[in-house]
Amino acid sequence: MTKSDYEKNSITLPGAVAMGTGVMIGAGIFALTGQIAELAGPLFPLSFIVGAIVTAFSAYAYIKMSNAYPSAGGIGMILKKAYGPTTVAAGAALLMALSMVINESLVARTFGTYTLRAFGGDPDSILVPILGVGLIVFAYLVNASGTRSVGLFSIIMAVLKVGGIALFGAAGLWASGVSFEATDDDFAATGFVASVALSILAFKGFTTITNSGAEITDPHRNVGRAIIRAIAICVFVYLLVAFAVGSSLPLDRIVAAKDYALAEAAEPALGQTGFYLTVALALVATASGLIASVFAVSRMLAMLTDMKMIPHSHFGMPGTIKDHTLVYTVVIAGFLTVFFDLSRIASLGAFFYMVMDMIIHFGVFRHLRDEIGAKGWVLLTAIALDAVVLAAFAAMKWQSDPLIVVLGAIGMALVFLFVGIFLSRNPAPEDAHDHH
Repeated sequence: MTKSDYEKNSITLPGAVAMGTGVMIGAGIFALTGQIAELAGPLFPLSFIVGAIVTAFSAYAYIKMSNAYPSAGGIGMILKKAYGPTTVAAGAALLMALSMVINESLVARTFGTYTLRAFGGDPDSILVPILGVGLIVFAYLVNASGTRSVGLFSIIMAVLKVGGIALFGAAGLWASGVSFEATDDDFAATGFVASVALSILAFKGFTTITNSGAEITDPHRNVGRAIIRAIAICVFVYLLVAFAVGSSLPLDRIVAAKDYALAEAAEPALGQTGFYLTVALALVATASGLIASVFAVSRMLAMLTDMKMIPHSHFGMPGTIKDHTLVYTVVIAGFLTVFFDLSRIASLGAFFYMVMDMIIHFGVFRHLRDEIGAKGWVLLTAIALDAVVLAAFAAMKWQSDPLIVVLGAIGMALVFLFVGIFLSRNPAPEDAHDHH
């Protein structure tokens, strides 16, 4: 793969913002609101605020690095510059790629769940993963048609869903008289802190922008701008919707309907029409989010392959490495969609992402902060916040679902073992180009 495989200046600043919000809102609102409420209790809207604060500290390093070295491999580029072509860099980059693929399966199952709700179907039906896989195939076809198609589609979908979801939130608050129903005396601080892990997962889509740096116009300025604007838009939308859901439903009903909480909240506030409009919004949001995520993760895997940090086989497929990694992305996402439920998918994604995030911040603090002009205390604060939230989340999950904690630990160990064996046999060259 060469630099010519990337279409320089093919993604505008609005397109980059749309891509970031597309991934975030697709998973954050429709898939995670109920799960966050289950952990945080009546203070679940506040969890989004704390999640945004933690994300802001995390985003600082990505913005600084992307402004200095905009790259099509975003996360992979940052890790390689921080650690060199080592097992740590390759393993952490692969964790990021896998967390993004996990997010895609989360969004795909959410699409299936909301589709069935529209027809009164069982949210535990086998049709949920079937519909999810169908959406993944659709996302593959859009991505295979080219970068400009993805950028244009992302802008159109982002405008529709951000406007529509904001309207849902405002209408829900108005219809319910802004009386917060989701109250409960049972509140645990550990549960609230653990919920922030899922709130962070709801914001992590900003890394989609980082991974598209080589294709964004004026990337040294616009990558950072796009990240800041995308996070700001999502904070507003998340809070509006969280308060609308909390005003429409008591906490026990939000938790009971955690996989389709927005649709459940729309009906008492806005009637049957509101219910169907919310389902339609969910379908738009999840479809556009999946398309944007597939676009970003396939490029990241191609970048890691190009840097000789992960193995590659074309399995007889024609086309470029970028075409092959697009296929790998949707196949893995489809597998997870079929075999994991929403709660476990979200937990696995949170584990992988937060560990990777701490590795990135440590590497930037240790090796790159002077080079990019980053403040050390901000980087250390980001690491500390991640560690506290991850510890609380792991403790909560160990009590309720220890298997997913074990699977997460084994999965991460296997990732580092896999790349360690590969790199010991095929050392990556120090001068593998970074596309910047």
